[in-house]
Amino acid sequence: MPHSEPTESTVFGRTGWRTASACGPNGGNCVEVNLAVPGRVGVRDSKRMTGDVLLNFDRSSWGRFLKQARAGTFDLG
Repeated sequence: MPHSEPTESTVFGRTGWRTASACGPNGGNCVEVNLAVPGRVGVRDSKRMTGDVLLNFDRSSWGRFLKQARAGTFDLG
């Protein structure tokens, strides 16, 4: 798949992105989450802050994802 130049999200824009404090100062392998758009949750790679939004969840789907992540559903070990 060809790579295009990063663009701002037309839905989420530049503001409202948050990274977990556990990511540390270098960004690491983290994601940023945007809750600024009513009813939607955007997720993007913290190393590509001007890149495309990777996932665009509705709030209920995001809540289910967080619940499963906290329960260890996605743990590799």
